[in-house]
Amino acid sequence: MKFAAEQTMAGSQAEMQTEFRDTRVRSAAHFTEPVGGLAKRSFDLLAAMMAIIMLAPLLIGIALLVRLTSPGPVLYGHRRIGFGGKSFNCWKFRTMAVNGDVILDRCLRDNPDLRKEWTETQKLRDDPRVTPVGRILRKLSIDELPQLFNILMGNMSVVGPRPVVTDEARRYGPSFNHYLRTRPGLTGLWQVSGRSDTGYRQRVILDRCYVRNWSIICDIGIILRTIPAVLRAGGSY
Repeated sequence: MKFAAEQTMAGSQAEMQTEFRDTRVRSAAHFTEPVGGLAKRSFDLLAAMMAIIMLAPLLIGIALLVRLTSPGPVLYGHRRIGFGGKSFNCWKFRTMAVNGDVILDRCLRDNPDLRKEWTETQKLRDDPRVTPVGRILRKLSIDELPQLFNILMGNMSVVGPRPVVTDEARRYGPSFNHYLRTRPGLTGLWQVSGRSDTGYRQRVILDRCYVRNWSIICDIGIILRTIPAVLRAGGSY
């Protein structure tokens, strides 16, 4: 199951460059319903409830492991942008030290290479904030399992663009309008296409392609591709 992402990525370089020079973000107030509507929402509720029931022992075990190995709360909530521009707390198992912001500021100030990597991707391959247990959780992508509850609350979808913070909106240019048309996803086309091994521009193209070509069959295809992607741990850190 393919989205024509390859055609889009191989297509108009001129369009990409023009799009990223124009950093204006248009209003999404006219979006009355997320992409997929009732069919996608019904699928999300059923899938999230089944996953929570089946994974309950794992969720409890991870919570205990985080609690016993690192001081601080079990969960970490970070403000992200959702459908129509509405912000919400995106939940994860805490994988970083509680003073992570201080650690990050110090490292970025003292290390130009890390600062360049952070500016380009908003991620660090060797993040000094991450705890030993957190590094394992991130590698296996199971730190994001609490987002199943975000799905139940209607903030997220099983499949969709990766949830972004406010500072990332400008990097989408006009394509941010596509992001705003759907709920962010626990998994998505970017997550099964190399994740952090892909550049940010390619990520935007994949998000735009997903929104333009959505179907329930495509969602199921991405979910099926997520399983081997997680096992390979490609691009996750």
